[in-house]
Amino acid sequence: MLCWGYWSLGQPGISTNLQGIVAEPQVCGFISDRSVKEVACGGDHSVFLLEDGEVYTCGLNTKGQLGHEREGNKPEQIGALADEHIVHVACGESHSLALSDRGQLFSWGAGSDGQLGLMTTEESVAVPRLIQKLNQQTILQVSCGNWHCLALAADGQFFTWGKNSHGQLGLGKEFPSQASPQRVRSLEGIPLAQVAAGGAHSFALSLSGAVFGWGMNNAGQLGLSDEEDRESPCHVKLLRAQKVVYISCGEEHTAVLTKSGGVFTFGAGSCGQLGHDSMNDEVNPRRVLELMGSEVTQIACGRQHTLAFVPSSGLIYAFGCGARGQLGTGHTCNVKCPSPVKGYWAAHSGQLSARADRFKYHIVKQIFSGGDQTFVLCSKYENSSPAVDFRTMNQAHYTSLINDETIAVWRQKLAEHNNANTINGVVQILSSAACWNGSFLEKKIDEHFKTSPKIPGIDLNSTRVLFEKLMNSQHSVILEQILNSFESCLIPQLSSSPPDVEAMRIYLILPEFPLLQDSKYYITLTIPLAMAILRLDTNPSKVLDNWWSQVCPKYFTKLVNLYKGAVVYLLRGRKTFLIPVLFNNYITAALRLLEKLYKVNLKVKHVEYDTFYIPEISSLVDIQEDYLMWFLHQAGMKARPSIIQDTVTLCSYPFIFDAQAKTKMLQTDAELQMQVAVNGANLQNVFMLLTLEPLLARSPFLVLHVRRNNLVGDALRELSIHSDIDLKKPLKVIFDGEEAVDAGGVTKEFFLLLLKELLNPIYGMFTYYQDSNLLWFSDTCFVEHNWFHLIGITCGLAIYNSTVVDLHFPLALYKKLLNVQPGLEDLKELSPAEGRSLQELLDYPGEDIEETFCLNFTICRESYGVVEQKKLIPGGDRVTVCKENRQEFVDAYVNYVFQISVGEWYTAFSSGFLKTAVYKGDYSAAHPTVKLFWETFHEFPLEKKKKFLLFLTGSDRIPIYGMASLQIVIQSTASGEDYLPVAHTCYNLLDLPKYSSKEVLRARLTQALDNYEGFSLA
Repeated sequence: MLCWGYWSLGQPGISTNLQGIVAEPQVCGFISDRSVKEVACGGDHSVFLLEDGEVYTCGLNTKGQLGHEREGNKPEQIGALADEHIVHVACGESHSLALSDRGQLFSWGAGSDGQLGLMTTEESVAVPRLIQKLNQQTILQVSCGNWHCLALAADGQFFTWGKNSHGQLGLGKEFPSQASPQRVRSLEGIPLAQVAAGGAHSFALSLSGAVFGWGMNNAGQLGLSDEEDRESPCHVKLLRAQKVVYISCGEEHTAVLTKSGGVFTFGAGSCGQLGHDSMNDEVNPRRVLELMGSEVTQIACGRQHTLAFVPSSGLIYAFGCGARGQLGTGHTCNVKCPSPVKGYWAAHSGQLSARADRFKYHIVKQIFSGGDQTFVLCSKYENSSPAVDFRTMNQAHYTSLINDETIAVWRQKLAEHNNANTINGVVQILSSAACWNGSFLEKKIDEHFKTSPKIPGIDLNSTRVLFEKLMNSQHSVILEQILNSFESCLIPQLSSSPPDVEAMRIYLILPEFPLLQDSKYYITLTIPLAMAILRLDTNPSKVLDNWWSQVCPKYFTKLVNLYKGAVVYLLRGRKTFLIPVLFNNYITAALRLLEKLYKVNLKVKHVEYDTFYIPEISSLVDIQEDYLMWFLHQAGMKARPSIIQDTVTLCSYPFIFDAQAKTKMLQTDAELQMQVAVNGANLQNVFMLLTLEPLLARSPFLVLHVRRNNLVGDALRELSIHSDIDLKKPLKVIFDGEEAVDAGGVTKEFFLLLLKELLNPIYGMFTYYQDSNLLWFSDTCFVEHNWFHLIGITCGLAIYNSTVVDLHFPLALYKKLLNVQPGLEDLKELSPAEGRSLQELLDYPGEDIEETFCLNFTICRESYGVVEQKKLIPGGDRVTVCKENRQEFVDAYVNYVFQISVGEWYTAFSSGFLKTAVYKGDYSAAHPTVKLFWETFHEFPLEKKKKFLLFLTGSDRIPIYGMASLQIVIQSTASGEDYLPVAHTCYNLLDLPKYSSKEVLRARLTQALDNYEGFSLA
């Protein structure tokens, strides 16, 4: 071991050398045959830790900082620690700490500011004492400032104590000095790799390179772009992307080491200790340019000087204050650029094998610095060990990780010592969000160092693999502890405001735990996790949304299914909840989480929208009643508080409703509106009206009188004289000169014929796209706006009166009605050829888009045989489409088709818009004629099947509930087989004569279908 710098009582270990300043490296030979592991330096004392766990100290002892009574420059063993195996030591200005292999912490020396953590403020403590408050913790790391201390426990908990004059304890505003260790809650959940203390400032470093600083900042030593002190940890954002792996602090300056071997310094620079060739302070982290090109593996800071070790050259560089010889250059002047320390240095024996003078070289193992002193642990060529690399983190020193190795250790411990202490130790780790957050880092190409609001930096596959292994019966004891830890500690204690994105990985990890899928744990695990997620503040909630956007569809689907399952479980068991408010809270949490996932999915399309459907809703919930509760709540009703108070309404979450449930909801709304219209009732009467009491006879229906030969004109006239309230009444249609009673069939036919007429191409109202068999508004037509208004009213009335109509419109129309902007995918549906061409333009990899596509910002449209060129933007005919503006062109093209060209027609339209069978008679499913009928029907091509549906029901569309909801009645007749089948569309009833053969039945049925038009056969 070599040393240099200043010792008031002389260089350690050399009894005759009482000079204070040692300006160049000298051998510190007080221990010749035993190996030193660590050195810690205080203001005027030094602590030496040997490999065998013994501790020696020397220097001043005015505050008892030596731990024994023998002051001087000769290191003496601390007898009080002889029975402990010490693994780590640290020094403050006049106090010391020692950490044992059992994770226990001892302190001695000056204690007036509480820096000993002994719950007293004694002036001095001369014999090491155990810090009792940390006795239940396994401490892994300690660091001392001048008058304060930091300690990191295995479960990620972080403790500080001592002086707090500048906020260096990180406990928040107005906290006085602390005489016992206090938990720093503002960093909870972050997996920490290192804690480091300066004079009166502190740092914590996460496993993924996030740097947090707090305390004194008079010279910018926190790197936060200013000189204001901080009472709580603050993220040093300028270092986020630098992959920081180690931090060293001086009295008022800081140095950090990156994974690539770069060094950044900031803070006080008055002695040149920042190495930037100046004596200026730096409030921002700044790279030491003189060390660029060299890969630094070790750094150490003294009070006002800095050291860096470069193994490739074997050189130790020093810069900063040299007045007391602490730079080891042989001079006592300040140095503002990195300068080599005097001596012969190497990083490993391989660098010396070809040198004749190799025996005079010192092979560096590790450098230590503090106060105005520097020590180098080194070895000779013949028995050398390679230099330590600070960039290779020692897992034993940072927040414990949960992996195969630790699981195996725990399993063995629990098998050997299944006592309270062993179990508590395991539970502490399992209950720690920090431990879980650091356990599954994505280490490929250092991906986890890129952790951000967009990137979680986590390998979810390894999470899944570990949990699957834990489900094995051999791990049943540990699985039980995980379950208890999650239920009792981890999930209930999740913060609504995580301190950093690294603390949020737990929200991705927990859903991978298989027992969350087990309904036994819905109430204790799954729902509480949803509640914790929903408690998140706005910004962290957005971060989780971003991360959900990045996960694979399989993970996302599993999450959706998990909470769908929870909803179904709760609905099925709602009567078993003795306290209704619990049911409401639980199901609201599950539904709101699904809503959050649904909104994420709208943006990224992980899964199809129907993945969110819960088909069981229709059988588990009275949708009519649920809709009423929702309606009353939306209207702000105060009536019937016993019914609507705190009631959860599923209608608030329509994305979980399948087509059947949505139709029921729509019908309920129509019935509600109709009854309000019929009765002229106000909202206070709504509940009464839905109890199906007899309706008043005052104008109960919207009655339309129309003639077949003037259907459009009559419909326009009739609808124009009715108010909006009248339009909400049930519809009845009367065809002039016909006696048919409208039980639904006449209304069906009215819609069928009216829309067939209105959509006739001769009016030019709509353009027919052959590729897709769809209709869209024509950009040039010569009919009045009220025709489009009429079509809108007709479509709305059809839906309102639960009538299926044949509308060949694209999805884009329904998007527009819901104020959702149509996009390129919608154009692909309407006009596949145009859509494909635009996609090819976007996907084209070459740079020669102008020459290849020859496009400008125009669109060609044919109208009555004349081709017109329309400008997509002002002056579009003069703007060429290129690589830079192609997306703008596509957007403008789509906008023209769906918005600009059809604006006035769509506005008019939108304003108007606001196998099951029963057998009767002689027939049964086994009757020969019925069998012949179904054989014939199934042999029909699709078009003829649609014709039959049109013939029987008045529409060729299957109802939204599916064929199961289409109640077809087939009855026998006394008519001979010369007669045709007869359909009663009002009742979906088919009169089917008893035909003697399939050929006759096919011929008669085909004749009936081919000649069907109007309400009956002429």
